[in-house]
Amino acid sequence: MKISRFKKSHKTLVFFATNFDYREPYQVLIDATFCQAALQHKIGIEEQIKKYFQCNVKLLTTQCVILEAEALGAALTGAITIVKQFHVHKCGHEGKPVSAAECLKSMTKDNRYIVASQDRLLQASLRKVPGRCLLYLHKATPVLEAPSDASKKWVQKRAKNLMLGKQADKIEYMKEKQGLKPTEPTTVNQKKSKGCKNPNPLSCKKSKKQKPILHSVEQSTLSKAKRKRVKIAAHVKAALGANQ
Repeated sequence: MKISRFKKSHKTLVFFATNFDYREPYQVLIDATFCQAALQHKIGIEEQIKKYFQCNVKLLTTQCVILEAEALGAALTGAITIVKQFHVHKCGHEGKPVSAAECLKSMTKDNRYIVASQDRLLQASLRKVPGRCLLYLHKATPVLEAPSDASKKWVQKRAKNLMLGKQADKIEYMKEKQGLKPTEPTTVNQKKSKGCKNPNPLSCKKSKKQKPILHSVEQSTLSKAKRKRVKIAAHVKAALGANQ
């Protein structure tokens, strides 16, 4: 395999592994159309796919794929023989088989499968869903299709949301570090915590202070008014005496 082809396939696998959790061993769901194309170009599917991926892969099919191929008759006899060589994976349609396309769509909803198919309608339908990985044959060469526009847009949107979230966290951190983060306003239901306050002085009774008990002698002396003696001059006394 050419180096450029390997780089493209490896880049695509890294994209799906990073953004959509694809892991080794990569599981490849194969339908009868892929087997028919391989038969026409005379290639061995298992050998070519393992050589193309150069990593651990598991080749799978479903009972619905086999039943649909058998229903189409002798035209797909060789494809039926090839598809029956792969491990038949449970698809949940046992007893009520559906078309191969519908079966593969349902298989890729919650799981990470690489869908190998030449069905153009199935490919177009899967391209509209983010995270769907497609494999097809270009003549005798397996080709892992590049991520669809839906997958790229989903990844870009997620990266943008993550970037905005990181920037918001960084801004909040810088505000808190610089002391610029505003305090949270108290709502109506939230009450401000108040410390203990002194009682209202108007609502309290005045304390009755006991007056000190004085001794009876001191009380009598205090109650009596002191008489002031006026000193009269001698010449005034003489004048008063002469008048009398």
